[in-house]
Amino acid sequence: MTETLQHGGRLSDAARDYGIPRDRWLDLSTGINPVPYPVPALPTTAWTRLPDPADLTALEQVAQRAYGGAGSIVAAPGTQALIQMLPTVLRPASASIPQPTYGEHLAAWADIPKVGADEAELVVLVNPNNPDGRRRGRDEIEGLLASGATVVVDESFADVAPEVSVAGLNRPGLVVLRSFGKFFGLAGLRLGFAIGDPAIVEALRRRLGPWAVPGPAIVIGQAALADRDWIDAARNRLQADAIRLDALLRRAGAEVIGGTTLFRLVRHGDAAGLHRRLARAGIWVRTFDYAAPWLRFGLPGTAADWDRLAAALDG
Repeated sequence: MTETLQHGGRLSDAARDYGIPRDRWLDLSTGINPVPYPVPALPTTAWTRLPDPADLTALEQVAQRAYGGAGSIVAAPGTQALIQMLPTVLRPASASIPQPTYGEHLAAWADIPKVGADEAELVVLVNPNNPDGRRRGRDEIEGLLASGATVVVDESFADVAPEVSVAGLNRPGLVVLRSFGKFFGLAGLRLGFAIGDPAIVEALRRRLGPWAVPGPAIVIGQAALADRDWIDAARNRLQADAIRLDALLRRAGAEVIGGTTLFRLVRHGDAAGLHRRLARAGIWVRTFDYAAPWLRFGLPGTAADWDRLAAALDG
């Protein structure tokens, strides 16, 4: 089922359709930090030994502090793994997944009847939302919990907006998902966390089993999540770069209608035409089959990438 969903990336498809080798593309179709965390030197044992449970616990403790989390925490090989695992732990009679949002949530709960948030046993929220950047207030989430609903809050993009996080709430029925790879620019590492209700989190831990998180991810994750200087500098840079990108997009006739500092959502009168023009220049951006006028742009990383995008947008 997940193979049919539309996501960013998929440069092999772009290379095939436009006849441009994959290594010559500027991929702006994902919301991943284009300036990644500098990977530290790894001990040989990170590759040659099974991960030690004590090291995994240390990673989870660092993540708990970094996210201001309350309740239990478990590390996993990416947030996507947790999204697909939650239906094996939770068995709601009904669910609410406000749209539009990250499509894998709806796919994970495809066999559960959908109702309004006020009457659902399970509510799934992405905060800030992907692709429009919509933010949910803490009062709204606490109200859903007070009504007796189980609430899953996907905070994959909350590193750039820590003020929206509810990871610090210690409430029965609340599970917060955090993605490591997007903000730290290391999506290939495959690392994510579930934080919250101990009963739910520990059930996820049992299903993950031993050695779910590889040794290199444990070492890199600990270093990055504890590096407050890098985190603060990255947030400031992303904020400035998002403002810069907005100016380029508006100059090209696009209306910025949402996003986070990791991606911008725009509306354009000829979105399909703009997408083709960029693709012919080897620049790949995200389209939406349910909203033809929309395009989503990630951030360029290098000066050459910025110049390349500006030239293509100016036509």
